[in-house]
Amino acid sequence: MKSADMKANRPLSPHLQIYRPIPTMVMSIMHRITGAALYFGTLLLAWWLIALASGAAYFNFVNGFFGSFIGLLILFGYTWALIHHALGGIRHFIWDLGYAFDKDVSTKMAYMTAIGSVSLTVLIWLLVLAL
Repeated sequence: MKSADMKANRPLSPHLQIYRPIPTMVMSIMHRITGAALYFGTLLLAWWLIALASGAAYFNFVNGFFGSFIGLLILFGYTWALIHHALGGIRHFIWDLGYAFDKDVSTKMAYMTAIGSVSLTVLIWLLVLAL
């Protein structure tokens, strides 16, 4: 059989429209998204540190932005992304050690990552706002 004929008869690889989303798949995707979000959030942290070194006027401007509703929303999202990514990293570390590959256990860990990241973020922000 010719090489061109073999290529034409090969089945297509399934894609996201074929698969039903499962918790471990969603958490894997969220782990990647939060990793990218942390990159951009770290740029904002660098902006704040540069403003701190630049003088009082510019620091007050940047602090004013982060104190606004939009700024607080960004900081809340950054906090969630940081915690979610850290919990996902712990989940991956457990897998690297060779544990929790059972379908039920890995699904429970995915739910715990989602619930834990939201719960810890809210708890941290409640503590910070109470001070």
